[in-house]
Amino acid sequence: MPIILGIDPGSRTTGYGLVKTQGAKFEYLGSGCIKVGDLNLAEKLGRIYASLHELIERYQPEEVAIEQVFLGKNVDSALKLGQARGAAIVAASQQNKPVYEYSARTVKQAVVGTGGADKLQVQHMVKTLLKLPASPQADAADALAIALCHAQSQANQLFSAGASRVKRGRLQW
Repeated sequence: MPIILGIDPGSRTTGYGLVKTQGAKFEYLGSGCIKVGDLNLAEKLGRIYASLHELIERYQPEEVAIEQVFLGKNVDSALKLGQARGAAIVAASQQNKPVYEYSARTVKQAVVGTGGADKLQVQHMVKTLLKLPASPQADAADALAIALCHAQSQANQLFSAGASRVKRGRLQW
C-alpha cells in the first residue's frame, strides 16, 4: 500500500496530508499545518524544508504530490509561494522521492467533481472520502485532496495501461 504525501505550499502556512492507498481505498495517516508566521523569508523556507524533511523521514512516502503555483494579481505573493514550493520540492528530492504537480482546478475536479469547488466543499469531500470524524483545517484538507488526486491519477494511468482491476492490492491484467 503506497503512501502519498500531499503538500499545499504557502508562505505563511504549508498544509500536509498523508494517505495510504490500495486501489480505490484510502487510509488516512495524518495531516497538519506548518505555520511559519512572521519569520523572515529565509527562516520560513528553512522551517518548511526541515519540517517536511522530518515528515518524509518518519512516514517514508513513496511519492509526493504538490499544488502548482497559480498566477494571481499579487506578484510578490506568487513569488513567495513559488519559494515555499521550492523548499518543499527540495525536501522531497533530497530523499529521492518523486514529486508530482497538480493545478488547484485538477485537484478540485478529482476530489469534488468540479474544478470550481470552494474550500468548504473540498473539506467536506476529504472528510467523507477518508471517513474522518471532523473536517480537517483548510490547508491540511487541501493537502489531503492533493494526495487523493494523485492516487486517482496514478490508478487511472494503470488502468489506461491495461490493468483491468485491483484485487488484494495487486493489479490484474
